[in-house]
Amino acid sequence: MKERIGVVGIGVMGSAMSGHLLEAGYEVHGFDVVPEKVEAFAELGGVPASSGAAVAAASDIVLLSLPTVQSLDDAAADVAGGAHDNLIVVEMGVFPMDAKERAHQRLADVGVELMDVPVSGTGLQAADATLVVFASGSQEAFARTAPIFDVIGRSTHFLGEFGNGSIMKYIANLLVAVHNLATAEAHALGIAAGMDSALVQRVMSDGVGSSKIFDIRGPMMVADTYDPPAARLAIILKDATIIKAFAEGVGAPTPLLDTAIPIYENSKADGLGDLDAAALCRYLERLGSLERPSGSA
Repeated sequence: MKERIGVVGIGVMGSAMSGHLLEAGYEVHGFDVVPEKVEAFAELGGVPASSGAAVAAASDIVLLSLPTVQSLDDAAADVAGGAHDNLIVVEMGVFPMDAKERAHQRLADVGVELMDVPVSGTGLQAADATLVVFASGSQEAFARTAPIFDVIGRSTHFLGEFGNGSIMKYIANLLVAVHNLATAEAHALGIAAGMDSALVQRVMSDGVGSSKIFDIRGPMMVADTYDPPAARLAIILKDATIIKAFAEGVGAPTPLLDTAIPIYENSKADGLGDLDAAALCRYLERLGSLERPSGSA
């Protein structure tokens, strides 16, 4: 018999994961503080719940997909109210390590294991189930949750003790933040030099200077279209500040990240925070008073 799954936080990522689990034949219970998200979840075939505690009480495994530290604190306390034997909770967001540890302890107090399982990928990868899963926690909990990760992602890495998943995610998102800025800078250079952005994208994608971020976000920059966002610029900035603080704590120099963060901050201040992070290109175009060649997007 398949495990009953709960999802607390059914926004872009949570709803996509819920949809894949429902398609795979799982019974999925869900809760979100935004009623419209719960209604959309019910339309997918999920079982709506009135609280995180109700989700936990009806589930064997609960996934947390939350936007802020406060929402994680609140959800951990809420889900703890529905604790029962053999319940496992899986935290999938990007948060400071102390917030993860706080949630871990809150659930441990009621006999529930919290796993630390961030994912690599945007809403686009969540939608087509190609996320990469960074799982950490006990071997026993991983054995139970691995089939779920196989549904929502294309690969899963078990990284050992709680917290290792977040460390790997910090490394991944450092690369994302830097590569995204490098992609924007490359396209801005092409625009300034009078090159067609689509031609730049096509040629660079065929060379060693490309990256997965170049392939994902470069086309948005070519089209100068950043809405709807796969991952908002403000979220990348939030993650970057978490990563910088963690790196400082362990003594790792991050000169490229340190350079990138002010560009993200200025882009957000320029009104681009709710657009996809690829909108850094638009900021650089404004910064340089650049005009796209005739015929370009």
